Amino acid sequence: MIDKKDANAVRVPPSKRVHLKDYGTRWPNGKISGDESACKSKAEESLKEDLETLSEVQQRLYADDRYSLLVIFQAMDAAGKDGTIKHVMSGVNPQGCEVHSFKQPSHEEMDHNFLWRYMRRLPERGRIGIFNRSYYEDVLVVKVHPEILENQSLPVSPREDKDFWKQRYEDINAFEEHLSRNGTVILKFFLHISKDEQKKRFLDRLNKPSKNWKFSAADLEERAFWGEYMDAYEAAISATTTDYAPWFIIPADHKWVCRTLVADIITRTLHELDLHYPTPSQKNMELLNAARTKLEKESQDAR
Repeated sequence: MIDKKDANAVRVPPSKRVHLKDYGTRWPNGKISGDESACKSKAEESLKEDLETLSEVQQRLYADDRYSLLVIFQAMDAAGKDGTIKHVMSGVNPQGCEVHSFKQPSHEEMDHNFLWRYMRRLPERGRIGIFNRSYYEDVLVVKVHPEILENQSLPVSPREDKDFWKQRYEDINAFEEHLSRNGTVILKFFLHISKDEQKKRFLDRLNKPSKNWKFSAADLEERAFWGEYMDAYEAAISATTTDYAPWFIIPADHKWVCRTLVADIITRTLHELDLHYPTPSQKNMELLNAARTKLEKESQDAR
């Protein structure tokens, strides 16, 4: 069964040098212990409970109006970002939640700093914002393919400045600390899939006509850079996991493990904010009482 101990096991503490080989892709602490079908059944029950709780706590988040929640998903292709977002956020009111998927930047976006287009999509107080990929792409895919920077007209490049990536991590940390100080709660999830599981999912997409649309030749091309991506993720997570914006390395080989852990962490985090419905002022209480009296009298007169 997934519990608080499992959630703590996937949280990366500040200043830790991350080695992804130390984190399981099937279960928070390595292999699934006990009967897998029983664990899956309990996890699905836990997920259902969390989704019900999430619906209520989201309403309090909106009414309290002091905080917003930013949830960031990063992963290799086929790790299950879309499915996790779909299942976990099925428990929230869509009016208070927005999902943003960031594709290749436009010319306008490239003429601004690398954080600009993400700043424009941040959730306002009382709302939940989900980034399906994020500004971390600028220290992941861009680091693996530094030629992308040639189109951005930057004053300096990684070839000219050995501290280029260190400075980008510093920019991200400063940005996230600023958000945190102003009421944005940040949760960052790396869905940790094994190379073998990714291969299985790619083949599934190729072998099932109903899933052919999910496969892109570019996905296979990027798979060839697996080692470089693992190095980039380790460096980025190590440099940017903080108390105010923690990283969670989520085992993603089993979708039910991934979804249950993410839902549990989001629900626990919102609960810990101690959200409250606002207390009406004396004047508003008088208005509410007057409205109640008027409506009750209306019902009596109708008899």
